[in-house]
Amino acid sequence: MSHKSKGINAEREVIHLFWNNGWSACRVAGSGSIKYPCPDIIAGNNLRKLAIECKATKDKRQYLTKKEVEELREFGRIFGAEPWIGVRFNNMDWYFLTMEDLENSGESYVVSIENAKTKGFLFGEMITKTCQ
Repeated sequence: MSHKSKGINAEREVIHLFWNNGWSACRVAGSGSIKYPCPDIIAGNNLRKLAIECKATKDKRQYLTKKEVEELREFGRIFGAEPWIGVRFNNMDWYFLTMEDLENSGESYVVSIENAKTKGFLFGEMITKTCQ
């Protein structure tokens, strides 16, 4: 399976989680390949809007470029959506982290399995989290 196919399948998995829990959600065409800030997924219900960058990895750490994180933050600000990073490590559930919970490694941001487990929210926790 190609790297791109793995990412698309991971995004579709998250889409199904939203729809199965009474939310609407869709993948955003062109995310990461156009000049405008664009998340992988937008999701919402009558109370909340979320912009999500999804990553699936077999490694113990997932790196995100500063550009990916800043563009997600910018899209969320303009669109009025909460920006989230969704990460699934092999054979584990999805974890969702806020921008503040990412580890800044200088050149990029990183999410380790340990950080995901301590600071991240499982899907059910994220969708029931009270807006701040």
